Amino acid sequence: MNAQHVRSDSVLSRGMLAVLIAQFLSALADNALLFGAVALLKLEHFPDWTQPLLQEFFVGAYILLAPFAGPLADAFPKGHVMLLSNGLKLMGALGILVGVNPFVAYGLVGVGAAAYSPAKYGILSELTSTELLVKANGLMESSTIAAILVGAISGGALADWNVRGALAAVTVCYGVAALVNLMIPRLAPAHRLERFGLASVVGDFWRALRRLGAAPDVRFSVAGTSLFWGAGSTMRFLLIAWVPVALGITNIRTPAYLNAVVAVGIVFGAALAAKTVTLEKVTRAMPAGVLIGVAVCVLSFTTHLPLAFAVLLVLGACGGFFIVPLNALLQARGYESVGAGHAIAVQNLVENLAMLLMIAGYMLALRAGAPVTAVAAGFGGFLAVSIALLWAYRVRKIAERRARMAGEQGGSPTPL
Repeated sequence: MNAQHVRSDSVLSRGMLAVLIAQFLSALADNALLFGAVALLKLEHFPDWTQPLLQEFFVGAYILLAPFAGPLADAFPKGHVMLLSNGLKLMGALGILVGVNPFVAYGLVGVGAAAYSPAKYGILSELTSTELLVKANGLMESSTIAAILVGAISGGALADWNVRGALAAVTVCYGVAALVNLMIPRLAPAHRLERFGLASVVGDFWRALRRLGAAPDVRFSVAGTSLFWGAGSTMRFLLIAWVPVALGITNIRTPAYLNAVVAVGIVFGAALAAKTVTLEKVTRAMPAGVLIGVAVCVLSFTTHLPLAFAVLLVLGACGGFFIVPLNALLQARGYESVGAGHAIAVQNLVENLAMLLMIAGYMLALRAGAPVTAVAAGFGGFLAVSIALLWAYRVRKIAERRARMAGEQGGSPTPL
């Protein structure tokens, strides 16, 4: 099948449906695998502080491969890249199942995820028009979060029942996702590299990084998404440690269910953002970001399961409303300049550095013996203040831009 451009005026074209289904299955397996791997560490009597170390190996792959993931996504048909990526995830899950060192094998899953991310987001701007990009992102995030919901519930339940059975189910799910990738149309490469040597790839990534870093919209969106995903990764392990202390529940299912409730909230928040926020009004998403941190602070003082469910549902809704417009803004600006795959790869580098640092800080706090409730409260406060400062920075930059434009036109600045 020849490469083709198939940008559609519908967000439910055949190509988009294939992408969404493949993403759902792959993300479902990702989330079920986490709880299966944590259960395996418990079964084999690893210390509790080593659980976040799984994510450090996963995130480390993202950081090391950042210069290569974007060029790979843009230099080849993105459906093929997604197929290769799911194959690597399958190999990593199979490795954990058959007894390979769980941290190394989980790192291989991270390699697949690092290659997958620029392709899955970058392909949206190739399959849909710019006007539909926020809606396409809403569908992608909804698909992802629905997968987190199903993956968390099934992964936690299966891990409590049988750890090896849970890992086997995850392996099969990655295999099915790879088969669905074959249904994605073969698109023309977006940004071919003249040479594929190490120096040329790193140089190409560095040029993309500098070009994107010079754009205020890109700096803003990457800062916001980095805070969100760094917080999300840390919260997963925070919940696993917080549930036994605050709620007195020691199984794997309950933290998984609480993660699933966050996913439900994100679906609603993402859908609302797709209907009410445009690229020109991205600042509307910022109050929701501040409320994410406030919700974490409230959760730290919660001792009843129903209230924890309610707080996490609100937290998820704020997260969905916050992340979708920021992702769309980055993809739009990236597609216009260096290619969406390059833009997402740069985003992944910064986001995963944020994850690495936040999870490392959390892990060190646990090793130092800090109470998990105090860690949660401090983490929520940090998140709320950080996003509030980013919001203030954005408002100031918009005001400066409007004042400059008004000055050039000889008029008065338009009020915010």
